Amino acid sequence: AFAEKTNIPVITTLLGLSALPDSHPLNIGMPGMHGPAHVNKAIGTADVLIGVGLRFDDRVTGKVSEFAPHARIIHIDIDPSEMHKVKVATVPIVADAKDALAALTMAVNPADHRSWINEIRSWETRNAELASNVKRDQQYPDPTSILEAIRAETNGEAIIVTDVGQHQMWTARHYTWSRPNSHITSGGLGTMGFALPAAMGVKMGIPDTPVWVVAGDGGIQMNIQELATLQQQGVTIKVAIMNNGYLGMVRQWQQFFHSRNYSETPITGPDYVKLADAYGLTGMCITRREDVSAAVHKAMETEGTVIIDFVIESESNVYPMVAPGSAITNMIEEHVEEKS
Repeated sequence: AFAEKTNIPVITTLLGLSALPDSHPLNIGMPGMHGPAHVNKAIGTADVLIGVGLRFDDRVTGKVSEFAPHARIIHIDIDPSEMHKVKVATVPIVADAKDALAALTMAVNPADHRSWINEIRSWETRNAELASNVKRDQQYPDPTSILEAIRAETNGEAIIVTDVGQHQMWTARHYTWSRPNSHITSGGLGTMGFALPAAMGVKMGIPDTPVWVVAGDGGIQMNIQELATLQQQGVTIKVAIMNNGYLGMVRQWQQFFHSRNYSETPITGPDYVKLADAYGLTGMCITRREDVSAAVHKAMETEGTVIIDFVIESESNVYPMVAPGSAITNMIEEHVEEKS
């Protein structure tokens, strides 16, 4: 209500995804290290920034001194210790977010920021055009096609539970969020192995809603034994493994910042089809992009827990990316990096 009354564009952090549908005209995306360039540019250009329940963590701010350099900051948080901890707030408000936004909505007058939103959208369009010119491998399943298939098959009604790594950022960026509270991930702690047991808890709490795990081949193996618990308790979830044979996010950093010195990041894994069968579950292995949609459809039609091992291109990267210690407006872009 506050955003709509003031016509202020909304940015949702990793842990705020799905709070506002992606289709809402005021939702411009996710900020930070892997946020799209138009969002980070908007932060760098803005003259006012309202942070609701935001702790200004390093993955959002990048180089703190260059984060929102022109903005007066209104910081709303229920925890007083968060005030001024990272960024000094012009107006600190210690309150429950719901109460604070309700009070602000009553206090402000309607506003028109269409020209500002149109400018941001023009940056978004330009960046999309540049990214579309990148030639990508067409053989293997790619993260976007996997996520689009899951969304299409579930009509956007599934709860998506991600682990930690590249797949987490691909999901955050490329899944189209429409249902409130449909995104579950390990944000602040970033704990690999989170997704499988967390999804089991989600399904037991909301048994009539489809629940999908999206995980990497590194994270899924850290709590793979929970498949026994799923089977024993009769909990049904669907599991999509984005399998690239690496601890992918660390490998990406090694590629960009350590001259491709892939130390301790290549990993091996089991035959997930045989592993699923050993637990009395259903498994599939998908190695061609053209088979992605059919596999997701079959998973939804199959009774019980299903594991799909999607073998993706081994050195796929998450774009864009901000180097550690850099300003979020200084991004490594796919259309530049993949030509070098």
